[in-house]
Amino acid sequence: MATTLTDTRGIIAIAAAGVAVLALIGCVALLVKVRRLQRRQRVVLGERGERDLVAHSADMHDAFEALRAYVDEVAIGLEARLGGAEAALRGAFAHRALVRYDAYNELSGKQSVSIALLDDQRSGIVLSCIHHRDQARVYAKAVNGGQGELELSPEEVEAVRIALSPAGSGETAEHLA
Repeated sequence: MATTLTDTRGIIAIAAAGVAVLALIGCVALLVKVRRLQRRQRVVLGERGERDLVAHSADMHDAFEALRAYVDEVAIGLEARLGGAEAALRGAFAHRALVRYDAYNELSGKQSVSIALLDDQRSGIVLSCIHHRDQARVYAKAVNGGQGELELSPEEVEAVRIALSPAGSGETAEHLA
């Protein structure tokens, strides 16, 4: 018995060949997609042989843990250094003021000055330079907590007051003696 393509067996054979061709096209499309996926994975995973995403994520986790430990160590070191810098700055002059005045009422152009140099604890020194026509004298007095260890002149008191005022750091004032 001879079979032709028009009988039942022939039609089944043609349908099976069509399904096989469609399956082959599907396999080729899947092969192309898998190759693209592998190329993209190599970009993420690198070219280190056979590895999977779980091994890669474990390596990334270990690297992040090492980085976190390093950052914590650096932060502790910076905190210690910052504490040392803050301690050193506590003794630095943070408040200052200069008061000019005419000490002997000579109309000499207010050449006498009192300068207050104080830290954040309101301690430091007051320097006064009293100018006269033919001489100048310099006086230094310690200040603790905003008060002079020795009695301060009115100009020195003014210099300390200006230095400790909120807007007074670095101000210059002129005072008539």
